[in-house]
Amino acid sequence: MLQKLKPLYVAKKLKEKKIILFSPLEFKRIFGVSKYAAQWFIKTYTEKELFVKIRNGLYTLVDSPANRYLIANRLYEPSYISFDTGLSFYGLIPETIYTVTSATTKTTREFRAENVRFVYHKIKKELFTGYKAMKYLDGTILIAEPEKALADYLYFASLKKRGLHYDRLDLKKIKKAKLLNCVRAFKRPGMTKLIKQIYVEFGKPKRIR
Repeated sequence: MLQKLKPLYVAKKLKEKKIILFSPLEFKRIFGVSKYAAQWFIKTYTEKELFVKIRNGLYTLVDSPANRYLIANRLYEPSYISFDTGLSFYGLIPETIYTVTSATTKTTREFRAENVRFVYHKIKKELFTGYKAMKYLDGTILIAEPEKALADYLYFASLKKRGLHYDRLDLKKIKKAKLLNCVRAFKRPGMTKLIKQIYVEFGKPKRIR
C-alpha cells in the first residue's frame, strides 16, 4: 500500500475530501496505511515541502494552507475563537487583531505557528457555550457568537485582565437581551455594570475606557 502512495495522488485526495488539516492518525485512516507508513510519508514529504508542519501531529498542504482560524481550533482542543479576535471578526471593533485568541476548558496556553500567535484562555466548563460552527474560507470554524465574544471579553475585563480601551465598539451589531443572557451565566455582578457603562459611553459617543 505504501508504494501506491504518490505525492500527487495524496494531495489530490486530501483536496477532494476537503481535508485542510490532518494528523498522522487521520492520514492513516484516510489512506488505509499502517501507523509507520503514515508517519514515514508525512515526515518525508514535509521535508520535500508537500506538507507544512504546524506543530507536532498537525499538518497542512503547502499549496492549500489552512486559514489561521482553522489552525486555532485544531492547535488546542477543545476551543473556540472569541475575545478580541471574535470582536474583530464580526466588525464590532475597527482594530485588526493579529493574535488569534480563543476560549478553552483546558489550561491557559500560548503557541506560535505559521508566524501567528495563538492564545487560549481557560474558562469554566459551564461557560464553554455560545459558539457556533461557521463556514469560513476553506473550512468550518468554531467561533463565539457576537454576544458571547463580547461577554467573554467583559468577563476578563471584570477580572482586570483586559481593559475597555477600544475607540469604537459597534453595539448596533449586538442584541442586548442576548448579551445580558450570556453575561448572567458568569454570575459576576461587575459584568452587568460594565455593560451599562459601555452602553452609556456608546450613546455619547466617547472612547470606552
